[in-house]
Amino acid sequence: MKKLQDLIYKTGITDVVGSTAIGISYVCFDNRKAGKDSLFIATKGTNTDGHNYIDSAIDQGAIAIVCEEFPIKLRGGITYIKVTESSMALGFIASNYFGNPSEKLKVIGVTGTNGKTTVASLLFQLFRNLGYNVGLLSTIKNQINDEVLIASHTTPDSIQLNALMCQMLEEGCSHCFMEVSSHAIDQNRIAGIKFAGGIFTNITHDHLDYHHTFSSYIQAKRAFFNSLNSEAFALTNADDKNGLVMVQNTKARTKTYSLKSMSDFKCKILENQFEGLLLNIDEVEVLCRLIGSFNAYNLLAVYSSAILLGEDKFNVLKELSSLMPAEGRFDCIRSEANIIGIIDYAHTLDALENVLNTINEIRTGNEKVITVVGCGGDRDSLKRPEMARIASELSNKVILTSDNPRSEEPEEIIKQMKEGISHVHFKTTLTIVDRKEAIRTACSLANSNDIILIAGKGHEKYQEIKGIRYPMDDKQILTETFAMIN
Repeated sequence: MKKLQDLIYKTGITDVVGSTAIGISYVCFDNRKAGKDSLFIATKGTNTDGHNYIDSAIDQGAIAIVCEEFPIKLRGGITYIKVTESSMALGFIASNYFGNPSEKLKVIGVTGTNGKTTVASLLFQLFRNLGYNVGLLSTIKNQINDEVLIASHTTPDSIQLNALMCQMLEEGCSHCFMEVSSHAIDQNRIAGIKFAGGIFTNITHDHLDYHHTFSSYIQAKRAFFNSLNSEAFALTNADDKNGLVMVQNTKARTKTYSLKSMSDFKCKILENQFEGLLLNIDEVEVLCRLIGSFNAYNLLAVYSSAILLGEDKFNVLKELSSLMPAEGRFDCIRSEANIIGIIDYAHTLDALENVLNTINEIRTGNEKVITVVGCGGDRDSLKRPEMARIASELSNKVILTSDNPRSEEPEEIIKQMKEGISHVHFKTTLTIVDRKEAIRTACSLANSNDIILIAGKGHEKYQEIKGIRYPMDDKQILTETFAMIN
């Protein structure tokens, strides 16, 4: 049992009715999870308002309520605590409940449109290789040392987040590397977390279905760096036009990395092949297994962060060469017929353009590039024509297909994508709604040395249609098809 008065520290209290000296068994923000002697935090979500479920939580056994507005009728024997912002309060309550685990870990947050998963995953690999016990919180998976946990969101909710960090401490972890999404920042899911450092990768138009404007999206990212304290570092990509904007108001010590601009940490690409990158980092040549200029940025961010965390330069550079790409990020498969298949999570304009530019930089020019791409349903519809335009302009042939249509009709999504294809590229564009069939068709169209890019879903092992997740693994389908046509 925890004392309520200890749990509500730093929550922005404006009024209290009842005793705060009572014992609390656990905390929740879902009324269905409320139970005997629990504390229920009524948060205002995108679709629901927890204030409508206060009575239900009390009926379930909650003895204390945190809310932004008191109910019209207060029940006897229940403690009500009014706060300025309940979602923010939830973060601090969760942190207090689990003993403020982030204060005992070196937590590094990675934010940006693209590269979050790769940078966080590579940092996890690197520090494991350097001999540390570490934790990872990412889109692909949550991991504590060698134990892999299922990830359902880019950033878990505040209670899950602190529970995971508490578990990391129990397993002897010293570091935690985590993706920090704009949604998580805006929804205060990282409130109460003490970060030892923050990394900015890049920012492009994305998630406008949620943030509505690019300016709001930028402000959400900036809020993360604004929250860092003076003991932390803020590492930003100086080659991104918004890189320095991100850290304008941060109290953290600011450092920069780049391939083109003046910066604290510099990198030069010496060779870029399908077998990997040869880089010059801090005047040392390093051969890495990752591919593409965008991965040069990711590797440099990892190196820079490790140095800022006090690691030895040469030990870090040595280990960089052994790092493997995150699952579904420029994941290459070569068939016996010498067809190259690439699985990539690229689902934003910038990511798709980066991947295709990388392929075109490496290819000799005699091979065809065949791109299979779709767009997710219930997401930013404005990018759909642009995704198709980029694919058609940077590929020899494009197959438009389904991604995760969710509640939308896939045919309608594809119709919107086709609006971005010019008459010049219309003849080289196919439409195949069934994603599995689209991948198989791409393989049948490819000859030796041709390159197939399957974009959008990467590591995902499902396809979401009308609220149901059906098994769908791009890499497995590609591998099986390669085996049949060899």
